[in-house]
Amino acid sequence: MKRAKGMTLLEVIVALAVFSIAAVSITKSLGEQMANMPILESRTLAQWVADNQMVDARLEPQFPDVGKKEGQVELAGKDWYWRKEVVKTTDDNFRMIRISVSEDERYQRIAAQVSSYVLKTD
Repeated sequence: MKRAKGMTLLEVIVALAVFSIAAVSITKSLGEQMANMPILESRTLAQWVADNQMVDARLEPQFPDVGKKEGQVELAGKDWYWRKEVVKTTDDNFRMIRISVSEDERYQRIAAQVSSYVLKTD
């Protein structure tokens, strides 16, 4: 008598169990990624604001004075609040510029921050 070729019921059940575990894992992973999308969008936009403010600060023709300056800018339909801090360094020919960006004007949560140095050219 010839033996029938194919899968037994037990093999089918095991295969379905493995597939279902993999499907649940993938679905959970995709759900977590979708939940993080607004956070990533916010951080990206804040980084763009910080980069734009840093470019503006570095393009100023005069050597920056030590101190703080704050402002507001609109990007992608949202208001962003930025703070520029110019800090004296150990070398009087350099200044450190730090730009912090937040979604609220009290800066409770900094969404992005960049730093750079400028050289006195006179």
